[in-house]
Amino acid sequence: MPQSNVIILTDPESDFSLHQNRVTVLPIQGEYSRDKLMLQRIRSYIVRAHCIDIYRLEKLSQEQGRITHFIFSDSDIAVIDDLGQIFEKYQDFHVALTFRNNKDQPLNSGFIAVRGTRDGILRARTFLQKVLEVYSSKYMKASRMLGDQLALFWVIKSDASFDAKRFSKAQAFIKEIGGASVLFLPCATYNWTPPEGAGQFHGMPLDVKVVHFKGSRKRLMLEAWNYFSSSADISDMLCLILKSGRTKYDF
Repeated sequence: MPQSNVIILTDPESDFSLHQNRVTVLPIQGEYSRDKLMLQRIRSYIVRAHCIDIYRLEKLSQEQGRITHFIFSDSDIAVIDDLGQIFEKYQDFHVALTFRNNKDQPLNSGFIAVRGTRDGILRARTFLQKVLEVYSSKYMKASRMLGDQLALFWVIKSDASFDAKRFSKAQAFIKEIGGASVLFLPCATYNWTPPEGAGQFHGMPLDVKVVHFKGSRKRLMLEAWNYFSSSADISDMLCLILKSGRTKYDF
């Protein structure tokens, strides 16, 4: 996605000596201790959403004939396909989340998309604020790692008409939740995690658009990047050869 602008949300103490086109560092005051990191991530998303100048975006959209959309992602994520098609294919959503077939933690907050319209941005702010409130009131004991996912699921399932059984099938769907139109995208395509096991080779499904190197898989990021960078011509990165196999599965 070469036309995208990258904004790094970080703590004010971190030093990023970056001099790249379309890359901006945005320091945000907050609590970045290990046990508050997931809580701070949602707060940072909300701060960023509040910083978006909706009037300026609407003016640019009119001038350029296109809308600037937003994707919030973890730093251990690799985008390997054009995600603009999400906004073209699904015209009626405000916020997009990714889901998997997991009874207690079906939602992963490492990838959140927001439509760059007035409605999309305002409803995304309200939705994330609700998630933050639930996180702070119900899941602070899980704040070190899983509180955000539990809070997300609580907000979703609090809608009496929502059927959690829809998470059992890897098919995208849209549902109105608390005044926001939420698009649910399968993790198998938009938030895929390399499985870990004893094997030395792991194939990647051909339709994957986002790879999430979560947990101990973070060590594979450099290996994958070096492989990509050392190859003169890779038109499609259909498969990663990850030599660092493990016997322990890290969920």
